[in-house]
Amino acid sequence: MCLIAFSFQPDQPRHLLLAANRDEMHQRPARPLAWWRWPQGPLAGRDEQAGGTWLAVGRRGRWAAVTNFRDPDAPPGSRSRGELPLRFIESGAAPEAYARQIHARREDYGPFNLLVGDEKSLWYASSHGPVEAVRPGVHALANGLLDADWPKSRRVITAMRGLETAASFDVERLFALMDDRETASDSELPDTGVGPELERFLSPPFIVGERYGTRCTSVLALGKHSFAAERSYDSDGNATADLRYGFASGL
Repeated sequence: MCLIAFSFQPDQPRHLLLAANRDEMHQRPARPLAWWRWPQGPLAGRDEQAGGTWLAVGRRGRWAAVTNFRDPDAPPGSRSRGELPLRFIESGAAPEAYARQIHARREDYGPFNLLVGDEKSLWYASSHGPVEAVRPGVHALANGLLDADWPKSRRVITAMRGLETAASFDVERLFALMDDRETASDSELPDTGVGPELERFLSPPFIVGERYGTRCTSVLALGKHSFAAERSYDSDGNATADLRYGFASGL
């Protein structure tokens, strides 16, 4: 993923509400959201090039997501970041323990951000920062540190607030909050070392580009009764497919 907006509410009937955009080269092959090795495997998309994923969900409410950390000077790492969400779901490890384990081996991977959680706790690990527990509430994670003050992050946090405490949720509103294609003003742009032209291109929550852009939007609502959805897009930003899954988490 390249932008994740989420509300974490531990010990509530719905412990997670999430909307996320995956930004990637359009030519990079991928499979859509599906169950792997049913019924034990995760619900996840699949990156066909490296074999991993960007977002994975387990049947018991465990979930994990990874974003790249934008650092053009960082080495690429010897292992794929896409394995990190899968390994968490399959390991059965507690979120804190897994986050600390990965942080200790962060040099094995290219620059990354990682979220791992269940119904009681949520932990954040990054190649560029310490391991930390994520407090309850609304957050955003893009290609900087968690809750970095980027214009795209501010906009999706504002949009997510008001949806977080509703007893029911509207999947179309969650898709809509991630379909924000407005470019940030130059005065708001972060400086991540890629130059102002690329910073400007990458500044909207939803990116449209011929070679690189938002490939899909994912929505999760996790609790005793869980829901996941994915909407795919072409290089012009047109929706091409919708997938929706409902399942009992058995918490």
